[in-house]
Amino acid sequence: MLRVAIAEDDFRIAQVQERFLLEVDGVEVVGKALNAKETLEMLKEKKVDLLLLDIYMPDEMGTDLLPKIRAQFPQVDVIVVTAATEKNIVEICLRNGVVNYLIKPVMMETFINAIKQYQEKKELFSTHKEVDQSFIDAYFGHVRTKPKADKSLPSGIDGITLQKSKDILKSIKGITIEEMGQQMGVSRTTARRYLEYLVSTGECHVEYDYGIIGRPERKYYLA
Repeated sequence: MLRVAIAEDDFRIAQVQERFLLEVDGVEVVGKALNAKETLEMLKEKKVDLLLLDIYMPDEMGTDLLPKIRAQFPQVDVIVVTAATEKNIVEICLRNGVVNYLIKPVMMETFINAIKQYQEKKELFSTHKEVDQSFIDAYFGHVRTKPKADKSLPSGIDGITLQKSKDILKSIKGITIEEMGQQMGVSRTTARRYLEYLVSTGECHVEYDYGIIGRPERKYYLA
């Protein structure tokens, strides 16, 4: 799950952002803060992957808060969501490593696309142990497809990740979606996509494990 926190002094806007986030698979809202002080306290207490940060906070500008976040919580990525359009503010944010900058009011589609793009980049890193120029091009948006993409594969299926899922199926006899996600280091949604693709090509088949009680468990086997 992608753990997202919201730093926004207007609780109504924070609620709207939370509703938007609920529309994205694999996202969990772990906290909300109304000012800079609460934001730092939240980052200390919660495990956060991505922070949605407003610039105009009541006790401290987000531009002043950013260097503190970078110094104290280097593992936290930041997307700025603000009404600030001044060029110098954008420059400060970029120099402090924000991964995106959204100007209010933000349409739902734009907001969700930004979150999904971040998910894709994070997933790209998690599924590749080494990088080359094609990887860098894909990550920074120089090309629109993932590195080493096989043109015969449908959109959303990467050849390297597909081979990794096959290798896991070879080593584990009967695997659930959750187990595949853990083995691949990807979200449950991504694991399901690759497993179902292998089912559609006949390289994998599904069996149901009914167990003792509860719903039957769907397990995947290499054909």
